[in-house]
Amino acid sequence: MHSAAILSLPLLGLLAGALTTVAGLGGGMLLILVLSILIGPAPALACTAPALLLGNIHRFSMLRDKVDARIALAFVAGALPGSILGGLLAARLPEAALHAIMAIMVVLAVLRAFGYLQIQWKADWMMPAGLGIGALAATSGGAGLLLGPLLMAAGLKGEAYIATGAVAAASMHIGRLVAYGASGLVTREVALIAGVLAASILAGNFTGLKVRRRLAQQTSDRVELGALVGCAALAIVGVGH
Repeated sequence: MHSAAILSLPLLGLLAGALTTVAGLGGGMLLILVLSILIGPAPALACTAPALLLGNIHRFSMLRDKVDARIALAFVAGALPGSILGGLLAARLPEAALHAIMAIMVVLAVLRAFGYLQIQWKADWMMPAGLGIGALAATSGGAGLLLGPLLMAAGLKGEAYIATGAVAAASMHIGRLVAYGASGLVTREVALIAGVLAASILAGNFTGLKVRRRLAQQTSDRVELGALVGCAALAIVGVGH
């Protein structure tokens, strides 16, 4: 990596942690898209897995009393094997295909945010939906697009939504980390990048929680929308990179 890219890692992690804690999603997608341009999509997926895993574990620890255990366990039962399968596939896909999948997921996320795409889930679909969402998370990092509406369909909102989402996301990061490790994607450089990102994501979580508790829900929604628009621009750059 170039020195400028290395210096940007703490800021990227801080922004990703704060964004996900404030809006409930978007931070992981933003982080993966930026890194996919800097180091390639497969290494980006690999180095964000441990960092985002730690970030979600930390987010869970701050809000653990808000977790809906029944919903979380049902989702994890599908998401863990799904993310392992998706991670094994991601290690074998060409860079262009991974960039394209990431771009498609971002476009869908933006369409949903603007109301042009409605994703309707039923709460009792939690386990089979987890299988598919886990597979997508491991190949594109865009799981928030589908996970958010699923948790909302189950009746979660506010800090219960954030906390249960952290457990769900952590399970997917565990699965994809296992798959990336088995496929040889977790190199020494990837581990070092992940360490820097993890530390800065924790700081972003603290910052985001303080900000979230001072913001109205409408403002949090606007933050999410702005992040998705930014992700769309990054996805376009990545496809043409």
